[in-house]
Amino acid sequence: MKAVLKLNVEDWSKFETSFANRKSAREAAGIDALAYRGVDDPNVVVVFGTVVSKEAFFEFMGSAEQQQAMKNATIQGPPDITFLEG
Repeated sequence: MKAVLKLNVEDWSKFETSFANRKSAREAAGIDALAYRGVDDPNVVVVFGTVVSKEAFFEFMGSAEQQQAMKNATIQGPPDITFLEG
């Protein structure tokens, strides 16, 4: 299953560092993801990923460690999430 997240961040470099630091945690949760910065709006980030299930994804996103990482990454508000299959 694919997941697409659209985020607003305050500081791209802080987001980029946090995202890189969480790679092993994502992999342990069965998530493979890449993040891209908006060309027209550098505070917009889109993350494309493969997840094993919606449940596993939400379990990972709801963990205390991930919640703190999102704060450190300067993410502004909840992400807009779309799941895709095909």
